[in-house]
Amino acid sequence: MASNEYQIKSSKSEKAFDYVLLVFCLFLIVITVYPFLNVLAISLNDSMDTMRNVNFIIPRKFTLSNYTYIFRENNLGGAFVMSVVKTLVGVIFGVICTSMLAYVLSRKDFYFNKLFTILFIVTMYVSGGMIPEYLLLTRTLKLGNSFWVYIIPGLIWVYNVILMRSFIEGLPIALQEAAKLDGANDFTIWLKVILPLCTPSIATVALFLAVGQWNSFMDTYLYARDLPTLQYVLYEIMEQATIQIDPHAASSQLTNAVSPMSVRMAITIVATVPILVVYPFLQKYFVGGMTLGAVKD
Repeated sequence: MASNEYQIKSSKSEKAFDYVLLVFCLFLIVITVYPFLNVLAISLNDSMDTMRNVNFIIPRKFTLSNYTYIFRENNLGGAFVMSVVKTLVGVIFGVICTSMLAYVLSRKDFYFNKLFTILFIVTMYVSGGMIPEYLLLTRTLKLGNSFWVYIIPGLIWVYNVILMRSFIEGLPIALQEAAKLDGANDFTIWLKVILPLCTPSIATVALFLAVGQWNSFMDTYLYARDLPTLQYVLYEIMEQATIQIDPHAASSQLTNAVSPMSVRMAITIVATVPILVVYPFLQKYFVGGMTLGAVKD
């Protein structure tokens, strides 16, 4: 009898914990999804109505005038292509350079391993500043208004190097030793042994690089205004947006008016949606990559 009572109490406590956990998860979902739905609703809502009250998740007066205002920009398509190419090239070259450097720093027989690691970590806390960087890229390297000004400065992120190096150090060293016995050099080991085993780490680094490249607009603002990206063009549109309301205008004209807030929210959606579309396809590599590279008998 005592055993049955204990099992009943245990079952009730487990159910109570499940309910509490469910409520907590629902709360997290609400506070996570609500801001995005609010931004989406404002971007699709009439500007005049938005200026009165913005606390909603469904457009009360649906309109596409905010998006029409944005997409009337003639060079928006070219800027979008530039951002896509910049992101793809930056991710590919960034992953290659990061994985190569991480592999070198993970080698126990590399004499300057600790020294270079310390030097890289120092750069995370101390930088040369914007002016020396500007002079280096524009005058010394002659990268002003060049596509490579988007790629070269962001090839190596120290955090990504440390992340991938830690992952490589956790791999069985016997695999590298076996490859050396078969006559493989360091490049072959990196390409055919290390990279296939580092799929989860590569996916993580690629995601960080993609988000950074996609969201960046200061590099265009400082170095390459002749090669505008989507983020920079959207930034210019947001800066130029003004309340286009004439008090003597007809009601139909007021309906199509836009405000800086509504344009800002529409720009946020336009800039965010591509990453939201790509992320689910990349996420599977975080899970599936864990099974890749398993040692076969």
